[in-house]
Amino acid sequence: MRYIEAHPRRVRGEAIHMTAAEKRASEISSIGAADMEPDIQVRIRTPANRDGNYEMISMEAKRQAIEEAYLTPEVKHFIKTPEVIEIETRMKLWLQAGYPVHLIGPTGCGKTSLAAHVAHEMGRPVVWINGDEAVTTNDLIGGYSQMQSESVRDNYIHNVFKSKDVTKMEWVDNPLTLACKYGYTLIYNEFSRTKPAANNILLSVFEEGILELPTKFGEDRYVKVHPDFNAIFTSNSVEYAGIHRPQDALLDRMVGIYTDYYGCETEARIVEEHSGISQEKAERIVSVVRAIREKLPDAQKPGTRACIMIATGMRALNGHGNINFEQLCTDVIANKTSSPADMVAKKKLIQDCMTQLAQLA
Repeated sequence: MRYIEAHPRRVRGEAIHMTAAEKRASEISSIGAADMEPDIQVRIRTPANRDGNYEMISMEAKRQAIEEAYLTPEVKHFIKTPEVIEIETRMKLWLQAGYPVHLIGPTGCGKTSLAAHVAHEMGRPVVWINGDEAVTTNDLIGGYSQMQSESVRDNYIHNVFKSKDVTKMEWVDNPLTLACKYGYTLIYNEFSRTKPAANNILLSVFEEGILELPTKFGEDRYVKVHPDFNAIFTSNSVEYAGIHRPQDALLDRMVGIYTDYYGCETEARIVEEHSGISQEKAERIVSVVRAIREKLPDAQKPGTRACIMIATGMRALNGHGNINFEQLCTDVIANKTSSPADMVAKKKLIQDCMTQLAQLA
């Protein structure tokens, strides 16, 4: 029997009575509208939108804009010498073979710059994780960020009301989930500073190609790893403070590449490129720092970064009194000094190294 509306009463412009078919059509329409990804206004600063004005874009366009503006790192002043190219080639080989690469080496030897450069060369957006003691599994995969409440009021019969409250929890992906889901390259910097338990989530990613989201509900709990996903890890050697030994099961699923300090020529070119000083001054700085490096324990050795800092200080010397090269070296090396007596010993070490190099010259 077809329903005929005998009393077309309307309240605030809406019909009181609805047929069952009309009600189902209304529900389906509302569900479809909720599932659609709406256009939203966001402020995104991109090369095409340098002022960061608000634009109406879709969620997919927003994701692409984020990739272009934020995810791919900008690698500056990267120097290629035969020894750098050799390590770079090995890293690309293993990544293309489907294995994560673990760069191990002392502080300041250029691991992070090398990782960023190789990741950029892979041609995919890059996401970062910086490891530390406080990092948890949720910091890697994501979690529920907020709860959204919806209220539905049904007035199918004008004097009978039915209410329904629905609470929705919104999940936000963190870097590891983004990389696995969309095929990004993940750089996990200072990987071994994170407690091993937080990194257990990586085991299934590298072995079964599945990322499990333990705190997520429903069928979306499992993410199939995208075929373009790659991962590069960096860490210091175990003798450094604040380092956790990673679990053997995870290390067995990685390729380890040990990176030491570059040779004198490569270091000098890096310092020259980063600071803008002359080749002669860059070579002098590198010679002094390398002489100091040979006489200090591993965790206290000054790296290439220390050379760049000294060189940058030299460029800024004009108009700063009687500060000399020896004082610049002392200020940079002082970061890893434990006591006044240790500082005196390091000053003496710097003086001795400079004297020896002057005699050789």
